[in-house]
Amino acid sequence: MIRFQKLRADAIEPVRATTHAAGFDLCAPERVEIAPGKAYWVPSGIAMAIPAGWVGLIWPRSGLAYKYGVDTLGGVIDADYRGEVKIGLINLGNETVEIKAGERVCQLVVQPYLGECEMVDELPPVESNRVGGFGST
Repeated sequence: MIRFQKLRADAIEPVRATTHAAGFDLCAPERVEIAPGKAYWVPSGIAMAIPAGWVGLIWPRSGLAYKYGVDTLGGVIDADYRGEVKIGLINLGNETVEIKAGERVCQLVVQPYLGECEMVDELPPVESNRVGGFGST
């Protein structure tokens, strides 16, 4: 379970848009404008407690990306972070984009991760049709 906390009165509770939605929509509590080619860190007014062994990932909303060229920057929220989540947005479009107060600006997807690794002299074999490197399939 993820626990959310409002850090300011105008913060909007994260919700999943549908029963089967993988992500929680995060909203901008205040109006911002992002000029073409510029980035802006939108405060969410939200803090969260993600369980150990899990990570929160910030992903763009399809509508903003498709209509306006707005993408997200960074966005890894570790289980031991309790500060305000800020949402890095970049305008890759050609016109200034207005984000209205209360508008959904990104999705938070929470998933488990593997936290341990080891260095080995040789990787185990795997059956595959791959020939070559990146882009070979």
